Amino acid sequence: MNSLVKQLFLFLFAASLAAAVDAQPAVNASVAESKSDMLKLLETTHDFGKIPQGRPVTYVFEIMNTGSDPLRLENVQASCGCTTPEWTKDPIAPGATSKIRVGFNAHAEGRFIKNVTIFYNEKKTKVLTISGEVYKSATASAPENPSLQALKQTN
Repeated sequence: MNSLVKQLFLFLFAASLAAAVDAQPAVNASVAESKSDMLKLLETTHDFGKIPQGRPVTYVFEIMNTGSDPLRLENVQASCGCTTPEWTKDPIAPGATSKIRVGFNAHAEGRFIKNVTIFYNEKKTKVLTISGEVYKSATASAPENPSLQALKQTN
């Protein structure tokens, strides 16, 4: 029985060692891929907080080219029509920064989370997220205050 336990232990040890060796190239590939990623997002999310319904809002995300080649933003696509991104079509030089302006129309009442996907340098992507809560704003102006008339007459 003691021999059987030793064989089982050696088998499990060899299997875990083989798995560790097989995983090693994936770790190195991941590190190499992150080094070649030239798009750095200074922020990936923005919370607008509470927004009155019908009042559009915008936020500007800043990006940086950390690579040695020009960064080309091929497309910036919002997850729905209520969100509108604007970006430069010109290549971003190594070390330079640029901005992606994201607008939200605040038409529908309630909590929202919207994604904006950046497509760059041939099939690479990164995602920005905006969020907030749209509250129903007053539909009419405030009612007239009769005390205001009295104050105007005394002055």
